[in-house]
Amino acid sequence: MKALYTFLVLTIFTVSAQAATQKEVAAFIERLKAGDLDTNVLLYPTSDRRIAFAHVNAWLPTRPLFAAQTPYPLNTKIDQSLADVSYQVAGETFSVRDFLAREPLMGIAVVEGDTIRLEHYAEDHNPESVWISFSVTKSFTSTLIGAAIKDGFINSIEDRVETYLPRLKGSAYGAVSIKNILQMSSGVAWNENYTDPNSDVSKAGSLQGVALTDYLAALPQNHAPGTVFNYNTAESNLLGEVLRAAIGNSATDYMNAKVWQGFGMEHAGNWMQSAPFAGETGGCCISASIRDYARLGIFVKKGAVNATGESLVPEGWMKEATSPSKGYAGYGYKWWLEGDGAYAASGIFGQGIYIDPQRDVVISLHSNAPAAVDTNYHAHADAVIKALAASFDG
Repeated sequence: MKALYTFLVLTIFTVSAQAATQKEVAAFIERLKAGDLDTNVLLYPTSDRRIAFAHVNAWLPTRPLFAAQTPYPLNTKIDQSLADVSYQVAGETFSVRDFLAREPLMGIAVVEGDTIRLEHYAEDHNPESVWISFSVTKSFTSTLIGAAIKDGFINSIEDRVETYLPRLKGSAYGAVSIKNILQMSSGVAWNENYTDPNSDVSKAGSLQGVALTDYLAALPQNHAPGTVFNYNTAESNLLGEVLRAAIGNSATDYMNAKVWQGFGMEHAGNWMQSAPFAGETGGCCISASIRDYARLGIFVKKGAVNATGESLVPEGWMKEATSPSKGYAGYGYKWWLEGDGAYAASGIFGQGIYIDPQRDVVISLHSNAPAAVDTNYHAHADAVIKALAASFDG
């Protein structure tokens, strides 16, 4: 396996360098091969994450997402006044300009309709740079489930997981519904502590296939399905397993057909695999440019329709997907609900796509926050996004 990993690194490396120089990426890979870096990317120093998050396909197996020949068009008409929009954190007032100067910010775009009103990048980032999305991916795995229902591969979200993954029959997870895992309300025990090396997410957060189902099959049921929300990366990975089993294809191919080509993404991206030639990580790790993050937001804001205006999901899917769930009113089908009809896809270390249909605004964000969650940077990012969206009221 190590020889195969080295082969993949060497063959992919020549086309992977974007933000960092090839020399910097090569040095990073040498440290990985020498065992000088922790195997868990969540524990990397900030400077190493800055390379790792921009170049996932240089050091991990991925499947490619291909740029569309005719990308969905975005105009650019920068509104300089947006830099003066103010926001508050812990009782102090700041401006968007202050936020743009923060070191963890890699890229941000504010799109009104189809027009970019604000766009900013760190010095080592640019419009072509891709960046790992982490749990932003969950929201789009959810959307592909909707597409699979529209295409007839899945009968209903009320189907049991074991219908598509018979290996889980007899386990707690086998008996829960697809809807339960869309809403992270399976009731099955799971610890999502990113800083604890013995937590479930640290041990099994990136597992796929048999390894994933074996791990999940051993977990106990703590609550009745559909009643209690518990944030759980494995349930999104499990959703990826259901998707692939239902469509009989890779999730990347389905995403390419439905969204990257079907809607029209401008830049090539990639989707991380759990191992070489294995399945995609359903709960994580699509890498895409800041503008394509924004296009993903526009795609769902328009109701998940393709470039020709054809809906890729059942009628009413996006409304249902962004409605409060019984377990937690702030969560839908892997979408965080922000109030007044706004919703968001959110990933650790500060990745995000914020969609505000009423204001016709999408905000996309690439970040390298100091820690996975709950930092001062996260507080600023949340506040500035909401302030920018609210500035379009007039």
